[in-house]
Amino acid sequence: MHPTLTIAVKAARRAASIINRASLDLDLLKVQSKSPNDFVTEVDRAAEAAIIEVLRDAYPEHGILAEESGESGDTANAEYQWIIDPLDGTTNFIHGFPQYAVSIALAKKGVLEQAVIFDPNRNELFTATKGRGAFLNDRRIRVSKRVRLNEALIGTGFPFKQLEHLDAYIATFKELTGKTAGIRRPGAASLDLAWLACGRIDGFWEMGLAPWDMAAGVLLIQEAGGLVSDLAGESDYLTTGNLVAGSPKIFAQILPIVQAWRPASVQA
Repeated sequence: MHPTLTIAVKAARRAASIINRASLDLDLLKVQSKSPNDFVTEVDRAAEAAIIEVLRDAYPEHGILAEESGESGDTANAEYQWIIDPLDGTTNFIHGFPQYAVSIALAKKGVLEQAVIFDPNRNELFTATKGRGAFLNDRRIRVSKRVRLNEALIGTGFPFKQLEHLDAYIATFKELTGKTAGIRRPGAASLDLAWLACGRIDGFWEMGLAPWDMAAGVLLIQEAGGLVSDLAGESDYLTTGNLVAGSPKIFAQILPIVQAWRPASVQA
């Protein structure tokens, strides 16, 4: 394992230990609303602080972009930037719904180089280093080999914060429901992408994501042989927040469907 990835795994596991302890006493959890349907807990903040402490100790010169604390370090001039979601799937976590994860990625001059997604419920560790493949608990993973859309299982996340886009989502959902084996919406984008990388789902689309929702998952998919793009079929997803992904054959079939139903107000 790459030395930098080893540090990221250490950080993810430390955050997961905080999350696991808190999951035993959800009734005691203090929850705040950042915006409608968007929550943060003391666990998010504690897990993020633990991650940042590990990364800062090892790489004090690196910039950091984290969900709860925002940007820190000299991010404007830093060659490296860590992109962190300490608890992706906070709403699931609050309800005891066991679908959430820690997501950590490292970008060098905007290019993703390292990725860690850790699922504390299943003790599944997804890792990737650019050019070295993607792994689940040290076993090499690949995207699925399915080529027919009507046999594909597709993941998504509905726009819980951008409800004005819901009608377009429902239209896309309706069309893909009629053309696929099914659609799943588990509620943690990082895990959706990790599961695509290991072949549990065959494709994915979502709009309005933040960089920390998808950075690690994108690299996992690419290193597992899959394709990712924004709605224009380009690579500007970390900026636009819009993502289509899949195994190569499935990606090519779902992208035009998502493009066709894209809300007029959403950039590609």
